[in-house]
Amino acid sequence: MKEQRTYRLMISGGGTGGHIYPAIAIAHAFKEIHDDTDILFVGAKGRMEMEKVPEAGYDIVGLWISGLQRSLSLSNLSFPFKVLSSIWKSFALLRKFKPDVVVGVGGYASGPLLYAANKKGIPTLIQEQNSYPGITNKLLAGKANKICVAYPGMERFFEKKKIIETGNPVRTDIMNADQVRLEGLSDFGFRSDKKTVLILGGSLGARTINNTLAEGVEKLLAADVQVLWQTGKFYFEEMKERTAHIDSEKLRIVPFIKEMDRAYGAADVVISRAGALSISELCLVGKPVLFVPSPNVSEDHQTKNALALVSREAAEMIHDEDAEEHLIEETLKLLSNEQQQKVLSANIKEMAKPNAAKDIAHEIITMIQ
Repeated sequence: MKEQRTYRLMISGGGTGGHIYPAIAIAHAFKEIHDDTDILFVGAKGRMEMEKVPEAGYDIVGLWISGLQRSLSLSNLSFPFKVLSSIWKSFALLRKFKPDVVVGVGGYASGPLLYAANKKGIPTLIQEQNSYPGITNKLLAGKANKICVAYPGMERFFEKKKIIETGNPVRTDIMNADQVRLEGLSDFGFRSDKKTVLILGGSLGARTINNTLAEGVEKLLAADVQVLWQTGKFYFEEMKERTAHIDSEKLRIVPFIKEMDRAYGAADVVISRAGALSISELCLVGKPVLFVPSPNVSEDHQTKNALALVSREAAEMIHDEDAEEHLIEETLKLLSNEQQQKVLSANIKEMAKPNAAKDIAHEIITMIQ
């Protein structure tokens, strides 16, 4: 019988949780199939992947790279030097690590490495999380061997023969959220006989959602609702200050939640941005959700992401500009309508793709073989 050799895999991308967590999920899935695989991550220096990837147990190398600012900015002057430096370093990393396949999950950190891999003839796979691709993935798609997507209709952007609809890889630990409801409530000091709302603004937080809660959280508390509010690290101190006058055991304000399975388990209703990762996780946990899509993204893709669920009565949505006026009121309305919660929960669960990470791992293996 032919001996199985050790596979070597490089995974690149990052900048936000929406890129990092799918990358880690792909690595975990690959390791489950071939435990002795050598995996090296490549990210952008100073970005959150440099912290989150080692926490997940993988080595990471940082490139001196950042996005091109849309406004006139001094940092744009250094952009060409960052690109050249990162491409040069990528060639050196490829020579040293000798990967079988290079995977790009989007974000500017994946650009230099996949460009270098394509130049050296190393097979590449792109994972596109959104219904509208980012600029990096659009630029790299022409030379990529395979493109794994989460939404139908992506042949508008990519070559049809390269596309595989896998869904988005997510953290497997959230799949048992329902079983850890009581532990979740206990962790956050909440009671099981009260309704609980979970607020998520994405890995970096969301100004509109945070402002709305700072102004309106007392209405939720007055209605006997428990509130678990993840502000994002950037907004945490400000939100703590703005709510310092509130003394209630029903309110927990945190910068970041690590044990997301317990947070989802504790929640009756979720308020969230409509990033691809958030949507994929919410489909898996099957919670009633109110989306507030970010307007500050390319082609308004978060609104398109959310509408894909709203059209199937799998979620509700409030536009960013309407949130401060209507979000609290709509949340209370949903919390009091158990029938609507059941409908949303059942429909969103039907859209889940729990095997996305494994399916992508198998695609990588077929490329190597």
